[in-house]
This record gives sequence, C-alpha cells and structure tokens, in this order.
Amino acid sequence: MAQGFLALGDSYTIGEGIAADGRWPVQLAALLRAEGLDVGQPRIIATTGWTTDELDAGIDAAHAQAPIPADHALVSLLAGVNDQYRGLEPDGFRTRFAALLRRAAGFAGGDPARVLVLAIPDWGVTPFAFAQGRDRALVATQIDAFNSICREEAARAGAHWVDIGPVSRARGAEPGMLADDGLHPSAALYTLWARLALPAARAILQGRSTP
Repeated sequence: MAQGFLALGDSYTIGEGIAADGRWPVQLAALLRAEGLDVGQPRIIATTGWTTDELDAGIDAAHAQAPIPADHALVSLLAGVNDQYRGLEPDGFRTRFAALLRRAAGFAGGDPARVLVLAIPDWGVTPFAFAQGRDRALVATQIDAFNSICREEAARAGAHWVDIGPVSRARGAEPGMLADDGLHPSAALYTLWARLALPAARAILQGRSTP
C-alpha cells in the first residue's frame, strides 16, 4: 500500500484557480513517485480563505466525515496568510500555529520530523495587491514576521522548514506564474515549490527525516 500524504492549508494548498493536478502537493507526490518512492495521492484538507483557526475547525469537520489516519508518512502544513490578511496579531498566530503543528505531527504517527512546513508567500508582489492599492512594503514586513514565527515553531517542534518565500517574491508577479485572478500561483509556480520541498520529502520517505 502506498504511503499516506496529508496536506493541510488554505488556498495555496487547495490550488485556488488551477486544475487539481497543478496543486503543489499533487506535484510533489508525482515527483516522489518518479524517483521510485511509494507515496499515494495526497489527502488535502484546505479551503481558500481559511485562517489557522478555520483550518483547525476544518480538520475537525474532515475527521468527522472521514477519519484521518494517524500514521501518514508525510504531512505538510502551509497556513497563516489569511491571519495576516485579516490583520490578526502575530502573538495569537504563534499559539494557533504551534497547535496546528502538534496536530500535524499527530497525523504523522506523532513524529514531527515527518512534517513539512512551507513558508507563506508574499502576495504583496502580485497584480491583485497593486490593484487594491496595498502597501507592498508593509505586506512584506508582515509576511516576514509571520514566517519568522512559522520557522521558529517548526524548528522548536522538530519539523522541516521549506522556504518558498524567495522564489515566490522573485517570480510571483510574472504572468505565467499566476492564476487568472492575479493573486494565486499558477501550476508553474507550484512546480517550483514542489521542487523546493522535494529534498526534505525524499529524506522523510527514505527514513532520513531529521530536519
């Protein structure tokens, strides 16, 4: 039986505006299988617009509908952009994010070293942000603050940190890297994310899971 992969998140994990096979967790699983690693299609629990609190509630709802096994070989977590977008405070975010990390590890047999934490991309570089008249420097500063928390909590828990931030900032305004809404990534940008996540995911599935 293929090893289980659970992906937890928001619009960036569900792949808002693109086909299902373009989502980064689906692309990552395909890359792993191409290397001969036996991993199944990811079960994705994510919805566009979810904050960390809403993701937590969404996990509860998904578990009630179809129990989530506690023995996944790989679990990913990408959350927090909607907390930032709605102006929620970083201190409260840290508490919520740490709790989500514990839940993620619980779905990985209690082993946080089987958890991938992806950075929040900076949506301030996108045409959507420009059209809204957003202060790009302020968005960047806030995203950096939230990502510092994500990185610190991942390290504290013993999870893997995958920094997709730089490539998303560098290329996230390119038309080919955007979905039609001018905000969310296209499958092409998600390909770059999947490739960045591949070394850690490979190590986890090969049993070399120390972050």
